[in-house]
Amino acid sequence: MTAHPEVSTLTGYEQFAPWLIVDKVDNVHVVRINRPEQFNAVNEELHHAFAHVWSVLAADQDVLCVVVTGNGSAFSAGGDMQMFSRMIDDTAMRRALFAEARSLFLAVMNFPKPLVSAVNGPAVGLGCSLALLSDLLVMGESSYLADPHVPVGLTAGDGGAAMLPLLVGMMKAKEYVLLGDRITAVTADKLNLVSRVVADGQVLDEALLLGERLARMPAQAVQTSKVAMNLHLSRAALGVLEYALAEEYTSFGTSAFSDNVVAFRSRQRPPKQQ
Repeated sequence: MTAHPEVSTLTGYEQFAPWLIVDKVDNVHVVRINRPEQFNAVNEELHHAFAHVWSVLAADQDVLCVVVTGNGSAFSAGGDMQMFSRMIDDTAMRRALFAEARSLFLAVMNFPKPLVSAVNGPAVGLGCSLALLSDLLVMGESSYLADPHVPVGLTAGDGGAAMLPLLVGMMKAKEYVLLGDRITAVTADKLNLVSRVVADGQVLDEALLLGERLARMPAQAVQTSKVAMNLHLSRAALGVLEYALAEEYTSFGTSAFSDNVVAFRSRQRPPKQQ
């Protein structure tokens, strides 16, 4: 792997640590999802950090371009199952997190500066949505995207149903949303969902090269052109998002979802000692 240029750890972003680590590589700000032992699964603290980091980055005049990636072997494995268990039982917590999920989706979609995702492994659920909302997307050869909401018993509320029909057409979108199948890097390239597919060890390097190019371009021209193109997404997606999130909230109260959470967590527990 190529040695990265000079990296400086930033002040002003400590409130998001340890869940998100924000540093700078040359002219590019790098946001690193930091739950590597859990494959960067999104718990309450990480969800909260993600919902609020974008406004800070947008207001920071030093930020010209952002690259987001995952520490460890995953971009993000999706929602944390322990958090899901708490959301099933605690409706007030569920309501708050769904309001935050809406804010998070809108914050990323409306983020005014160029955003590059460096997908260095699985990008599942919210991780998939974040990757697809980026302006440029770099994937490693063995990485993949997936929206598994429906197979686990949830309405596809926080991204897939709103975005994929616009990106790949309705028939392919239904295949990947309703079946929850993985979109490999090779398939993503064929579907025009990815900017670059590179060797696994080169994902961040390639994303930084793209980010550096964007950071050196005229900022007003880059940002307004991005906003203009994202109007296609925002005008089509907002109504879908409101409906889908409301139905996903309801899904948390179904036996199909709760049974799947219990089954998943039981598989993750270590066997009892004899």
